[in-house]
Amino acid sequence: MNKKRWIRATLALSMALAFTFPVLTPSQQANAHGGGEADYVELRKTLEDFGAKVQWDPATKTIRIIKDGVVVEVKPNSNQALVNGKPVTLEGPVTVKQGSAYVSHHFVNDVFQSQLDQSVQIQAQDHPLNPLTPKEIEAVVQTIKKSGKWQDHLRFTEISVKTPPKDQVWAWTLNPEARSPLTRKAEFIVLDGRSVIEGEVDLSTQQLIAWKEISGVHGMIIMDDFVAAQEAIEASAEYAAALKKRGIQNVKDVVATPLTVGYFGGEDELEHDARLLKVVSYLNTRDGNFWAHPIENLVAVVDLETKKVIKIEDSGVIPVPMQLNAIDGRDYPNKATVKPLHITEPEGKNYQIAGNTINWQNWDFHLRLDSRVGPVISTLTYTDEGTKRKIMYEGNLGGMIVPYGDPDIGWYFKSYLDAGEYGMGGLSSSLEKGTDVPENAVLLDATIADNEGNPYTIPNAMAIFERYAGPEYKHADLVTFTEDNQSRERRELVVRWVSTIGNYDYIIDWVFAQNGNIQINAGASGIEAVKGVVTRTMQDDTAEKDTRYGTLIDHNIVGTTHQHIYNFRLDLDVDGENNSLMEVNPKAVPNTEGGPRKSVMITEQKTVQTEQEAIQKFDPSTVRLISNPNKGNKVGNPVSYQVIPFAGGTHPIAKGALFTEDDWLFKRVNFMDKQIWVTAYDPNEKYPEGKYSNRSKTDTGLKQFTADNQSIENTDIVLWMSTGTTHVARAEEWPMMPTEWVYTLLKPWNFFDRTPTLNLPKKE
Repeated sequence: MNKKRWIRATLALSMALAFTFPVLTPSQQANAHGGGEADYVELRKTLEDFGAKVQWDPATKTIRIIKDGVVVEVKPNSNQALVNGKPVTLEGPVTVKQGSAYVSHHFVNDVFQSQLDQSVQIQAQDHPLNPLTPKEIEAVVQTIKKSGKWQDHLRFTEISVKTPPKDQVWAWTLNPEARSPLTRKAEFIVLDGRSVIEGEVDLSTQQLIAWKEISGVHGMIIMDDFVAAQEAIEASAEYAAALKKRGIQNVKDVVATPLTVGYFGGEDELEHDARLLKVVSYLNTRDGNFWAHPIENLVAVVDLETKKVIKIEDSGVIPVPMQLNAIDGRDYPNKATVKPLHITEPEGKNYQIAGNTINWQNWDFHLRLDSRVGPVISTLTYTDEGTKRKIMYEGNLGGMIVPYGDPDIGWYFKSYLDAGEYGMGGLSSSLEKGTDVPENAVLLDATIADNEGNPYTIPNAMAIFERYAGPEYKHADLVTFTEDNQSRERRELVVRWVSTIGNYDYIIDWVFAQNGNIQINAGASGIEAVKGVVTRTMQDDTAEKDTRYGTLIDHNIVGTTHQHIYNFRLDLDVDGENNSLMEVNPKAVPNTEGGPRKSVMITEQKTVQTEQEAIQKFDPSTVRLISNPNKGNKVGNPVSYQVIPFAGGTHPIAKGALFTEDDWLFKRVNFMDKQIWVTAYDPNEKYPEGKYSNRSKTDTGLKQFTADNQSIENTDIVLWMSTGTTHVARAEEWPMMPTEWVYTLLKPWNFFDRTPTLNLPKKE
């Protein structure tokens, strides 16, 4: 057979959305079907190259092909296919030759073009919040080079779109007939040794319009630093000697994990101005899980400028746990039997993607991937009986922290600000259908800049899918004894993204419901960071000491107690920019109206007036609302959205920081201790931990943002909502951690005039 040639027609989307349909050209001659002239290709390879799954059902003697929610069923020697249950006539029959099935080279187009998903379209006009294209990223770097500022050792931590003013973006979004292109700019952060430089480029003129060195800060950790840390420990004779004390002869068997060092006021004897990392290591036994073999009580301090180990901290030998803790199930020879679960959308998808803009039911929003915080949902509106209503200008993970509570030398500094120190968007994990997301998901690529300023694409960086979510409502009339069951199906649209930071994988879901609910779920999975100890069982004399700061989850392995605390920056604009934070407190008071009741229930309402007053822990007995006092529903109640950071996981209610206020970490990061923060809108206030959190001495985030105690009454405000869990380890999470979810919810509260889903059709 001649070699196949593929011509791929790729939709030109600004985020390079992964949704392509190849057109096959005549290439392979096969007359096995009886002498016809049609060109044939091998079915399995052709379809798998196309990205489909191919399965053989021996019971029905049917070939089943699945891609993007489309299910095709064909039988050998038949020229008929069922595409999502509908018959399609093929150019030629499916044939079998020497145990392999062959189909016409038009087969892909015959079956998938018939179901070509109109959910993905080319955007008519570029949205002003679209992420930078590869050409724009390249233009930024070329502009810097032409300006004379360039040096070969410069490294980027960010090259991203500089968003236009908020009022201009809203006007562009809501008035399609009056749209005109907004000035396109890029902003960047570059590392020059230990110096941090911020800048801007006007993409229309390709001029460098800002270049400013920022003093007294440390930049993010970049991929080059990971490599430098590994090379530094491999070149250190002192580190090699410490390994030999532990019976490890070859430093190449050691995996270095480069960790930020935090700030301890000099008590850790480290120079604050130096660009440093601490390295804790694991022994790679080639069993697929080096995290299970910690080299305890040994820390190397690496200077990233000299690329050398400048200090070894060694507090004594703890034997490396050596037992098998494989995460691929290799020690389970008898695998579970699980029959396939197929999700199909026989009439196509209910959402449309135009460039970076998504429409589903009454929802419209813009989606982009930020290299620091991951997905950003922007210009979110809900069309209510024909009127497009504002809900949120911008929402995203603002930042997160994972602080550990163990004071030992290898643990006391572990307080990872994953987004601010490492960049979670840049560490996005490619998603796989059938495991990470359901098979009906649409997978989206994302293009960002690497540390050298080159554009690179993260395949399958985000996913969008629709799912069944139970009954939206139900009522069976048992009074008049009619048989009219009023029940409707609830659907949800999910935007999913995963970031892998070392041992942990974090899953963020934005979940939109037809009734106006917005849920933001954060899941932690992956492998726990464990501590090597001498204790094998809780009956050992050493058990009490070894488990003071954690749980013994395997022989010689402790899962140390820590927290996962997420903060979401939510610039809500509920029916307009001017909003207020309201509190509604239900309470019982004495009955003064007569009758046998001794008490009654009332609600007391309060408008929170200042930023400082808004800072509070989550009390589930209080209803908190972001309200628009200038807009009312049909009976005059102010239109609002309820704020619920209700958490879940180990602690069912969001819990604050497990640190005393004199702890150095508490001085640097305040967002972890309070669940509700509200600030006056400032486009430069983006991150709850501050823009430069690596080795920061003080809180330059929410504590600084709220220090001037501005008014938040009837003005443009931003909600910062923290949630999270205290992770007390358990055996069932080792060696792989089933996803542990925490939840938040934004819920319409008198935003509508009545139940907004009464228009849902009844199932026949």
